[in-house]
Amino acid sequence: MSASVTCTSLFFSWPDGTPVLEGLDIAFGPGRTGLVGVSGSGKSTLLKLIAGELAPADGTVRVAGEVGYLPQNVTLDTALRVDEVLGVAAQRAALHAIEAGDVSEEHFETVGDDWDVEERALATLGELGLGHVGLDRPIGEVSGGESVLLRLAALLLRRPDVLLLDEPTNNLDLYARRRLYSAVASWPGVMVVVSHDRELLDLVDQIADLRSGEVTWYGGNFSAYEEALAVEQEAAERMVRVAESDFRRQKRELVDAQIKLAHRRRYAQKMYDTKREPRAVMKLKSRSAQVSAGKHRIMHEEKLAEARDRLDEAVEAVRDDDEIRVDLPYTAVPPGRTVLTLMDLELAYGARVRGGLDLRGPERVALIGRNGAGKTTLLRTIAGELAPVAGEATAHVPLRFLPQRLDVLDDELSVAENVAQFAPGATNNRVRARLARFLFRGARADQQASTLSGGERFRAALAALMLAEPAPQLLMLDEPTNNLDMASVRQLTSALESYEGALVVASHDLPFLESIGITRWLMLDGELREVTPQTLESLA
Repeated sequence: MSASVTCTSLFFSWPDGTPVLEGLDIAFGPGRTGLVGVSGSGKSTLLKLIAGELAPADGTVRVAGEVGYLPQNVTLDTALRVDEVLGVAAQRAALHAIEAGDVSEEHFETVGDDWDVEERALATLGELGLGHVGLDRPIGEVSGGESVLLRLAALLLRRPDVLLLDEPTNNLDLYARRRLYSAVASWPGVMVVVSHDRELLDLVDQIADLRSGEVTWYGGNFSAYEEALAVEQEAAERMVRVAESDFRRQKRELVDAQIKLAHRRRYAQKMYDTKREPRAVMKLKSRSAQVSAGKHRIMHEEKLAEARDRLDEAVEAVRDDDEIRVDLPYTAVPPGRTVLTLMDLELAYGARVRGGLDLRGPERVALIGRNGAGKTTLLRTIAGELAPVAGEATAHVPLRFLPQRLDVLDDELSVAENVAQFAPGATNNRVRARLARFLFRGARADQQASTLSGGERFRAALAALMLAEPAPQLLMLDEPTNNLDMASVRQLTSALESYEGALVVASHDLPFLESIGITRWLMLDGELREVTPQTLESLA
């Protein structure tokens, strides 16, 4: 039987009662499916339910075949060796024992028919650009991006029937992304991928759009999906205009009908007062007119109600994803003002900044480089979280640092309580008014941080830092588009466009960097040096 995934009447809520999925029906067959949707729609939750990491409150998940799952945040035990992560340590040990002359039966049972397991493991590492890592290397010595690729290599070695990938390009440099794209393009079984990476989503065969608890299917890759969606939205907006016109016409007709009926009542009363006809006849006519008037009024009111329903349905079909608004006057930095100074800086793990480097005014700096080059280490050193081996990093304005792990939030507190911790002088009303700009309105501001989706968690963490006191005039972001869906990336871009302070962003997402108006590109490759945008493709 071919591999497949079938979810029927799936219900899931967080422990605090926040609903995520309510009666969802969805099925995945052979081929590559891109699962898209706004932040909080339940994409990652659905993958965890299929992988068995979460249990549904109701409904069923049926999987034909073995499942392999790559989560958003890959955490590997630093004490493990690479071969243990790949799941081949026992076979390797048995092979080496046999080669050394130990012919115990248990070694042959461990190896089974997999005599080339070591060669296959090394070949898989090589395909993903990890040939330099080696099977005996401790995980503590590899970078975050290499950890993601190692987890993927383990899945490729297992060759599961169903492969679930949740934001797999997180932390991957351009070189590593190309390796991932190649692996995805050649995958023979069932694949479901959640990602904000357009290039990756353009490799899929179909798009499943999860929105408001329902799934809409689109054939083709992400570009084809966007084109189809644009056509749909244009038609939906046209329907809104038609429905608005109909609604206005029905309102006018109801008013006209009411005027005519009022005129008839006045005429009937005049006839009655002047007694031009017998009283019994006039009473009969009056009752008949009232009944007719009532039916006429009801007919027009029903038509108006129907027009209003059609308008509501038409408006509902138009997508109107809100944008984050960040209009904080105290973040502005005058042109020419020195914001940050790096002087003969030597970092832990070997990277360095020779001589001096200044960041001035509201510059927008992209920090780029291969996985493991030291970008996160540099940002953490500037933020004061790590001490430099030598030299100095001096910030001359209030700064805030948003790390990859988004661990600035206390999971036990609500969104509003987390923000209040960063701005202890702000009133509850002020905190909530500002949170509304980050799309946390009403009850959403009271949602516990532990229940937030990746995109929602990012928005909450960004809100906490941006609304902090004093307001940050230097904002440093480490891989900010990790875990964000397309809508969230657009929201982040909108927020950063209106931010008036200095910005340093470490990212491998070139389209995102270009969209936020980067003015200066710095590459860290042993040493920090300034480069042009044309240099970037050499990283791939």
